[in-house]
Amino acid sequence: MITADELDKVSGVRHAFFTRRGGVSEGAYASLNCGYGSGDDPERVRANRARAAQKLGLDGSALATAYQTHSAAVAVVDGAWAPEDAPRADGLVTATPGIAIGVLTADCVPVLFADPAAGVVGAAHAGWRGARAGILEATVEAMTELGARTADIVAGIGPCIGQGSYEVGPEFHTEFVTDNPGNEDFFTPDESGARYLFDLSGYVGRRLSALALAAVEVLPVDSCADEERFFSYRRAARRGETAYGRGLSAIVLDAGAGPPPGPGGAGVPPCPT
Repeated sequence: MITADELDKVSGVRHAFFTRRGGVSEGAYASLNCGYGSGDDPERVRANRARAAQKLGLDGSALATAYQTHSAAVAVVDGAWAPEDAPRADGLVTATPGIAIGVLTADCVPVLFADPAAGVVGAAHAGWRGARAGILEATVEAMTELGARTADIVAGIGPCIGQGSYEVGPEFHTEFVTDNPGNEDFFTPDESGARYLFDLSGYVGRRLSALALAAVEVLPVDSCADEERFFSYRRAARRGETAYGRGLSAIVLDAGAGPPPGPGGAGVPPCPT
């Protein structure tokens, strides 16, 4: 697994951007595939998720991930759920210690957030659709509703498809530049001059920087180019393959993390999912 230096500095929080190594799945899903929706054997996925949770010091039942739809929807978590009960969301936030919240990716951007002073963490799945729709801003807003302060939030942008691997058409370029002329910075013409290479992590990073967080760190890893360590939807598609695994990125508050109890002994109350 990989960690972000800025999040490593945060007390009371554990996190990881897991690679594909160390699991029990086989073939296209080898080996730490954590996505129930991948087509892999559910029992193997369950075993992989338990292994990942163990690396965070938790039981496998303490890991919560959502049914991701490339949206700006965010769910508040106070406990894990069965796979069939997962909410449709691309962001998760919690102020409950001992519950790992995670996102699943195979080229999209995983972003983990923490406000150690407030005792609030978040996780966002940011593909281009979700990022453009506002999932990053929505996740931060949901954290502030649990007591976080924007200026205290640290964010880590995990492994995702790199610009050199992300070829897009002219219509994609036009849409983003129409949104904001400054988005031109994230496009480079390919060798043909007819298409572009898109910097997805750079786009995500700038949107996060606009929120004036305490720190934003980008891990310089290309999931598509690094087959040994990461799953990749685009790599599979180029080969005409329909099966591919999903990597997990997760964050958890340690027991006792967060602000001290207020008058009457009540701390930050858990919020319903």
